[in-house]
Amino acid sequence: MKRTTIATILMTSALALGASPASAFCGFYVNGAGSEMFNDATQVVLMRSGTRTVLSMQNNYKGPPEAFAMVIPVPTVLQEADVKTLPKEVFTHVDQMGAPRLVEYWEEDPCSPQYALEEGAMGKGVRLSATSADPKAGDGLGVKVEAQFTVGEYQIAILSAKDAAGLDAWLRAEKYQIPPGAEPFLKPYVAAGMKFFVAKVDPAKVKFEDGRAALSPLRFHYDTDEFNLPIRLGLANSSGTQDLIVSILSPGQRYEVANYGNVTIPTNLDVRSGVRDKFGEFYAALFDRTVEKNPGAVVTEYAWMATNCDPCPGPVIDMSELSTLGLDVLGGDKGAAAPFSGDAMSMVLTRLHARYGKTITEDLVFKQASPIVGGREFMGSNGKLEERSQPSGVNNFQARYAIRNEWTGPIACKNPVRGRWGGPPSGVTGGGVKPGLDLAFAKRGLAKLPELVRQDVPEIDVKVASGGAPDPTVTPPPTKPDPATATPPAATPPAKKKSG
Repeated sequence: MKRTTIATILMTSALALGASPASAFCGFYVNGAGSEMFNDATQVVLMRSGTRTVLSMQNNYKGPPEAFAMVIPVPTVLQEADVKTLPKEVFTHVDQMGAPRLVEYWEEDPCSPQYALEEGAMGKGVRLSATSADPKAGDGLGVKVEAQFTVGEYQIAILSAKDAAGLDAWLRAEKYQIPPGAEPFLKPYVAAGMKFFVAKVDPAKVKFEDGRAALSPLRFHYDTDEFNLPIRLGLANSSGTQDLIVSILSPGQRYEVANYGNVTIPTNLDVRSGVRDKFGEFYAALFDRTVEKNPGAVVTEYAWMATNCDPCPGPVIDMSELSTLGLDVLGGDKGAAAPFSGDAMSMVLTRLHARYGKTITEDLVFKQASPIVGGREFMGSNGKLEERSQPSGVNNFQARYAIRNEWTGPIACKNPVRGRWGGPPSGVTGGGVKPGLDLAFAKRGLAKLPELVRQDVPEIDVKVASGGAPDPTVTPPPTKPDPATATPPAATPPAKKKSG
C-alpha cells in the first residue's frame, strides 16, 4: 500500500520552546509583499478515529499586514462543507489541560488525626471576499485549481500539481514570493499526489496587534489509511531548530511515533521554591536535557482521559468542545461525514513534543500505543511516590513538578506522621496548580537543573548539587499541643531541619 501523508500537527503557543523565531508547521507561509514571515505560534488539535482525521488549526502570524497565505499539503480535495472556522477559546483549553504543570503542597501537622486514604494513594493534594485565483491560470504550469471558496477571513483554493517547479512558478505568478528554496520541500508531496490547501487572508478582515494577526482557527476533515504528519514542508520557513507539539484526541487510545524514538518526560520531581517564578526556564532546561540524552526522540508530555484530570488546572474538556473539535463528523468514514457514535467519554488526550532541525528527512508517522501512568500523587508498592512512566491498563500520565513546603511548626505527640500533603495552611496564600501556558518565551540556558531539583534524575544523568542552601519553607502559625498526648518538653527531641 502506498504511503500517503496527512497534514496533522499541533503547535501550541504556550509550549513552543523554540530557540529560533520560526516554529514547526505542516506547511509554509507566503505573502504578497515578499517579506520574510515566521510562524512562531501555531496550534493544531487533531482528532482521529478509524480513517477519519479532523484537524483544527490556530495560527498567529508575525509580519506585515499585506495579503498573505499558508500552504498545507492535504491528501484529498477539500470542499467548502469540509472547512469551517472555530472560536479560539477551545484551543486555549486543550493547551491548558495537556500542559506541564507545577503544583505546590504544604505538609500537614504530623500530629493531626490521620484519616483513611484511597488504596495506594498518598492523598490527592490540592483540588483545585471571493478568491482571486484564476482556475485556468496554472494550465501551462501543470497546476489545477480543484476548488475555491471563502470561509470567514480566509480565501481558500485547493490545488493539484504535476511537478514542484510548476507549483513554485504558479505561486509566484499569483504574486506570492514563496520562501527561497521551497521547491525541494514541495517535490516529495507533489510526487505523492498530494493536494495543496492554500488559504489567503484578507488583512481588511483581521485585527493586527504589534505586527501580529490573530486569525480565526480553521477546521477541516478528510480520510486516509495512514496517520502521518508532513513536517518537511515547514522547514521552508525555518531559520534553525524547530519545536513541534502535537495534541491528538482519540477514543480510548494514546499515540506515539513509529519512525523515530519515543521517550516520556521525567516527571514527579520535587523542585525548589525558586522554580515557582521560573517554571518556564526550568521546564525548557528539563526538556532540552531529555532530548540531549535521547537524540531524535519525540517526547510524550501527557496521556490522560480528556474528560478528567488530577490535579486539574481548570475545568475538564466538555462535550460541546469535543463536538467543536470534530466529534460531529468523526463518525464518518471514506468520505461520509457523520456524528461520532462511540463512547465520547473515553477520549484520550495525547501531547507529543519534538525538536528537530533542517537535517530531518522523514515526516512523522503516528502509531497507537499502550496505556501508561505516571506523574501522580500516588504511592507505589515500594512505599515511594511513583516515578517515571509505567505500563498500565489506563492512561494517567502527566508532566508534573511539585514544590513541597515541609512542616516547621512544633511536633508534640508520640507518633507523628510525616509526609501528608495538602493545600496552604490558614493565613498562607498560594498553592494550587500552575499550567505552563507561557513557556513559548522561556529563556533557555539559564536554569541549572542540579540546583533546582531536590532529587537525582538518573534517566537524564542529573544529580542534585551538593552543598546547596536549604530550600525555603513557609512556617504555618504555631499550634498548641494537646495535653492528652503531649510528652514532657525534656523528652522531646528538637525537630530536624532538612537541607534538601
